[in-house]
Amino acid sequence: MSFIKAKQHLEKFNLESRIIEFNESTATVALAALALGVTEGEIAKSLSFIVNDNPILVVVAGDKKIDNHKYKEEFKVKAKMISFNQVEEYIGHKSGGVCPFGINNNVRVYLDLSLKKYEYVYPACGTSNTAVKLLINELEKASKYIKWVDVCKEGEL
Repeated sequence: MSFIKAKQHLEKFNLESRIIEFNESTATVALAALALGVTEGEIAKSLSFIVNDNPILVVVAGDKKIDNHKYKEEFKVKAKMISFNQVEEYIGHKSGGVCPFGINNNVRVYLDLSLKKYEYVYPACGTSNTAVKLLINELEKASKYIKWVDVCKEGEL
């Protein structure tokens, strides 16, 4: 069901032809980068947090980690990730397939500046064996993001 929701969402933007399905798992950044033949930074990972009792997604370059100080400056609360078992309930997709497409209506999406260095990025598409190839401006439109944020640590992992 998650894949169908994500695909239907992308159809509204004529981006469904960019969806890639794999026989193997792409549930982690490393697995997705390997399957796609791209760098880990080009994988757009969607991180799930709770801010003032509301779920948010922060989409970041796959080779980045959240900087707790920057996160608190931006959102005015300490970073609190949604637990693995609750991600689907809060966001609408299971861990490993979380993306900003076809999500629950109350989820707010933010894009991290770490993505801007890439021409194309590859978010998941609702399951642990899918991705979608998007230009940054296509990600902006399809994600219905609130704004760009700077909440990642400098440098690569």
